[in-house]
Amino acid sequence: MSLRLLRISWVISRHRLDTLLPLERLPWWLRALLWFSPLRLIPVGKRSRGERLRLSLEALGPIFIKFGQMLSTRRDLLPADIADELKRLQDQVPPFPGDQAADRVEKALEMSLEEAFAEFDRVPLASASIAQVHAARLHGGEDVVVKIIRPGIDRVMRQDMALMYQVAKLFSKIPEARRLRPVEVIRDYEATLFDELDLYKEAANTSQLKRNFKDSPLLFVPTIYWPFTRRHVMVQERIRGIPVADLDTLIARGTNLKKLAERGVELFFTQVFRDNFFHADMHPGNIFVNCDNPEDPQYIAIDCGIVGSLTREDQDYLARNLLAFFHQDYYEVAALHIESGWVGENTRANEFAAAIRTVCEPILEKPLKDISFGQVLLGLFQTARRFNMEVQPQLVLLQKTLLNIEGLGRQLYPDLDLWSTAKPYLEQWMKERAGVSGLWESLKRQAPELSHQLPELPVLAHQALSRMEHEHRQRHQQVESINAMRVQMARQCKRLYRLRLGLILLALALAWQPLSGWIALQEWPILAAAAIGLLLLVWQ
Repeated sequence: MSLRLLRISWVISRHRLDTLLPLERLPWWLRALLWFSPLRLIPVGKRSRGERLRLSLEALGPIFIKFGQMLSTRRDLLPADIADELKRLQDQVPPFPGDQAADRVEKALEMSLEEAFAEFDRVPLASASIAQVHAARLHGGEDVVVKIIRPGIDRVMRQDMALMYQVAKLFSKIPEARRLRPVEVIRDYEATLFDELDLYKEAANTSQLKRNFKDSPLLFVPTIYWPFTRRHVMVQERIRGIPVADLDTLIARGTNLKKLAERGVELFFTQVFRDNFFHADMHPGNIFVNCDNPEDPQYIAIDCGIVGSLTREDQDYLARNLLAFFHQDYYEVAALHIESGWVGENTRANEFAAAIRTVCEPILEKPLKDISFGQVLLGLFQTARRFNMEVQPQLVLLQKTLLNIEGLGRQLYPDLDLWSTAKPYLEQWMKERAGVSGLWESLKRQAPELSHQLPELPVLAHQALSRMEHEHRQRHQQVESINAMRVQMARQCKRLYRLRLGLILLALALAWQPLSGWIALQEWPILAAAAIGLLLLVWQ
């Protein structure tokens, strides 16, 4: 752990990432600390700030590279020169040697390259943070790509995750950050990240996504060749498309960018709400476009290592929240958050609604070029802090995907009206979910279980009635026992009262002669106090 921390510190120092900090926004003491820091003795060099940041992320490994990939889609948050450099992280990460890749393939498949493939190009077609891809051809003539996991990546990722856990635990000790549930968020991120190391899972995800969009004009997903797929090696159909970030080529081909952007929104909501199975790593390096018909463009998705899904309850709450946003019904948004337990039960809905209205009202009915989900989310987080709203770890992947979709839409067609595009789809989905067709689909889905339980209903009803009768008898017996205890306690109280009164009278009788002499000598206030005390003793 300490060695890894030293490595991170060395990379930050070597590439002088401190120069990327906005000094004017830092506290005075931190500015003074950086001004007198030994880092200033290290020359910045001739590389640009974007190149230094990219090289730092590449040197630190896959977790940091993925962070850079996500940042590369947010041109509204980053300067253009930095965004252009980080864009290279999507498929231009330095590769590992082709001979080493060939050796890993032969060991995984337990056969030589000549037996498995008619052709295998040792020069990688693309190289990413966790794996790299080589072009090949099967003996049947099919053009394919071979995806190979980087050697030794497990160890580096585990070190980085351990470091992130330590940082998350430190954050969880701060009351202000505790509501963000950092440890749970890191745990979910770890699960999804390590799923990418198992190409069996990616292959299964790819096959599922392909079934969901079979013959769909929205999305094409390549075929998986299972006989040549292993844990660290996967073979799939080679696709021929234009990278979604290559705007110059898309424009040159006459692509209908407005329709392409609208289909991106439809694709997102279809995956989340219709299929409840969404591609959660939709950065530009994983998305291509089929422009065979430029007026009817189709997306092509690869790298399905990270997918997400929601519970039916989260789906319903999310859809109702989004529709309430679209209808500007902020009170409904606040009520849904309270009902779902995302904010405290003691939260006043009208106050929460007013706070949400302040953040969201300025962005509604505006094109994508004039708004930023990043800024909206930041405003909502600041609002949520006031109402002790907790981050929902199960929604983190969805939020990440939504930010990726926004980044793609901003590049393709900045005039896209996200609200008018998504609103009809959500309304139709809710109508189908809550209407007659939704009820019928629910009955069909539960029909096997109902058909199994139906013959047992008379027995179950008899058992339920018997249980209710038994519980009724038990309650009646409990009431009778309590009443008997009350009668017994009342009798005991009466016996104790009589015993106490008898003892007092007996004591008075035995002590009457000396007591009468004492009474004759006392003043009347003392006698009155003694009489009151005797009465209280008898009464108690």
